[in-house]
Amino acid sequence: MTVASIEAQSAHAAGVQRLLASYRAIPPNATVRLAKPTSNLFRAREKASAKGLDVSGLTGVIAVDPEARTADVAGMCTYEDLVAATLPYGLSPLVVPQLKTITLGGAVTGLGIESASFRNGLPHESVLEMDILTGAGEIITTSRDLCSDLFYAFPNSYGTLGYTVRLKIELEPVKPFVALRHLRFTSLTDLVATMERIVDTGGLDGAPVHYLDGVVFSADESYLSLGVQTSTPGPVSDYTGNDIYYRSIQHGSGVKEDRLTIHDYLWRWDTDWFWCSRAFGAQNPTIRRLWPRRYRRSSFYWKLIGYDRRFNVADRIEKRHGRPPLERVVQDIEVPIRRTAEFVEWFLHNVPIEPIWLCPLRLRGDAEWPLYPIAGHHTYVNIGFWSSVPAGSEEGETNRLIEEKVSELDGHKSLYSDAYYSPDEFNELYGGETYNTVKKAYDPDSRLLDLYAKAVLRR
Repeated sequence: MTVASIEAQSAHAAGVQRLLASYRAIPPNATVRLAKPTSNLFRAREKASAKGLDVSGLTGVIAVDPEARTADVAGMCTYEDLVAATLPYGLSPLVVPQLKTITLGGAVTGLGIESASFRNGLPHESVLEMDILTGAGEIITTSRDLCSDLFYAFPNSYGTLGYTVRLKIELEPVKPFVALRHLRFTSLTDLVATMERIVDTGGLDGAPVHYLDGVVFSADESYLSLGVQTSTPGPVSDYTGNDIYYRSIQHGSGVKEDRLTIHDYLWRWDTDWFWCSRAFGAQNPTIRRLWPRRYRRSSFYWKLIGYDRRFNVADRIEKRHGRPPLERVVQDIEVPIRRTAEFVEWFLHNVPIEPIWLCPLRLRGDAEWPLYPIAGHHTYVNIGFWSSVPAGSEEGETNRLIEEKVSELDGHKSLYSDAYYSPDEFNELYGGETYNTVKKAYDPDSRLLDLYAKAVLRR
């Protein structure tokens, strides 16, 4: 039985009409862009000269079908709102990216990942159907069998092949609580070996594992966090107040146990934007007590980043202290699991950033996704690092070194942040001729930006 209100369906239909009207209002010689107040991208870009697409009516959940375990969702619906609509039915998206304001459409066109990805893959793999506004101004329904060239090329296209108007996705049943075990390692090799064993078997020492990620604080202090869904009631921790989740992971030796509600587990990283809230003083105990709880979330820290970019606050502080300006190193990369320890050891030796996030992933099926061609039936590890380092003599010097190392290890990196690839390197890594063919078919007049121009040239 599909649970949908007439209001939700009507609001979505009206939102689609506003979207189409806004497309038609954009001059034919102007690039089509979204007009949206928030973003989880870290790429700077040129300011648009024309008014963008109106997506204000495409932010809701249209319907949930508890029996079929599916949801119809507007493209600009945030995961915060999506999870709020599905949890009352004991259901969740198969992968819930870590930050509340990531949109479902954004996670599909720009990729997303979380601690269920070692068993559920990436968000686009649970999409059954999409309505996409193409560069030609048409709304096309796509699936594995319908306009499949666009369907399979859409993930990692970052809005250069179109924008999602509606997505139908699979859901999975979840239990009310997550029991956690934090395992400490003094060897990165041992951590990776344990991670690989869990991915291959779905558990550890005979016990199932439903969620798996890790944190590296240094070469001799790292952790795997193993989550198991449970219906058993009992005390739970709260990391939306004075306690900080990533700090709770650390302990002297062996195993540390914890429990969270499923809701708080899904959003455990959002309160402190992983650990990035420390850059704003929000982890200082005195400041934290005075920091309003409603502002302890990634979307507010993102606004502070915006102020820093606008007024160059961080670079001005560095200059006042006689230090060079900073290079932003905010990246997520993926390497094969057996190259993970090698990359992390190289990173710790060459880049002064810690902690580092680890998240294993394995595609669910045999489908090929040409714009992010990681191999099926192989395990990769997403490695996330988000901070800044002293700038070198060359623009993006540290980011370029990281790109070279990732390619050397047969990996890829996400395109939500700064990239410096040459056109030939980029084409080899991100779709090449397949992308160009689909682009010509669905955006023949190039109303939308080209992926290289958007991701590397930052237009």
